[in-house]
Amino acid sequence: MGSIIKKVIIYAVLVLLILEGLVRLFHLHNEMPNRFADTKGVEKWVPNQSEYSITGNRKQNVGQYRINDFGFNSVHDKYEPKEDAFEIALVGDSFIEGFHEDYTNSLGQQIEKNLSNTTVLEFGYAGYDLADELHLIHAYKDIFEKIDHTFIYIRFTDDLDRDAYQESSRLRLDTPFTRIAKQIKLLVYLKDIGALDPVLQLPGRIMNFISGKKEISLSEEELRKQEKLKNELSLNNFKTLLAEYPIDKEKFTFLLDSSLCTVQFLEYLNHNGYNFLDINTTFSKAKTPTTLIYDQHWSKSGRSLVAKLVLDYLDISATNY
Repeated sequence: MGSIIKKVIIYAVLVLLILEGLVRLFHLHNEMPNRFADTKGVEKWVPNQSEYSITGNRKQNVGQYRINDFGFNSVHDKYEPKEDAFEIALVGDSFIEGFHEDYTNSLGQQIEKNLSNTTVLEFGYAGYDLADELHLIHAYKDIFEKIDHTFIYIRFTDDLDRDAYQESSRLRLDTPFTRIAKQIKLLVYLKDIGALDPVLQLPGRIMNFISGKKEISLSEEELRKQEKLKNELSLNNFKTLLAEYPIDKEKFTFLLDSSLCTVQFLEYLNHNGYNFLDINTTFSKAKTPTTLIYDQHWSKSGRSLVAKLVLDYLDISATNY
């Protein structure tokens, strides 16, 4: 019996080693850079990291990233605006970060390559919400004051859940244990495709079973009330954040999707002189999918449409100016 168990263990280890080798050989795993908070308390990627971001369970999307000296994914190293050039800043979460595309063909580069004497500085970081973005802008006020125009990407449904900035729990997840776990590429791959979800959810289910806690199913009326309260809270959070971190309304434009926003939020932006650029105006007319099949992020077609929207907006703004 002991001999059988020993053989099973040996074969299991061999199978795992073979699978680990295959995952590495075909580079099926996602390589995420390490995070840190700089001296100004701004969460970024550790500078000078370069790898490939893999999305989907069959390498459905591959993008090369390059973390610059400043801690963001970009072809540019130094974020030092010049008086004799036109600078644009893109600030946002993973949509602006652009790990789904090679950094040489990012949203910022698609905009920059169509403009003369212009540099697009990208401040994209997965997980940023409006509080993070405004904290970044005010922490580096000396840089943003010299930038000619800044676009802040926000999703009404995700980015207005808090009314004040505080350090994210993401940094606390970056521990020596998780860094070791990241070196086991089979584990990274299985986690990314959701194969480990049942195992990771098991402790919570056991605790709920022991405590007798049951999932509560809400009626449609209760769900509508919850959504209404959340929308009202999001608008109030926006007001609070902009009161704490005021912006120059002539130099800042919000990039958003109106189909995700409430009428009240859009009316508030209009009535209070906040400029915004609506992605939905072009996405709603698109002939090809604007998002990835397995992901909510923009596809190549979607990024191209956003780039053109920004270029047209800048062209109109320059004409009006």
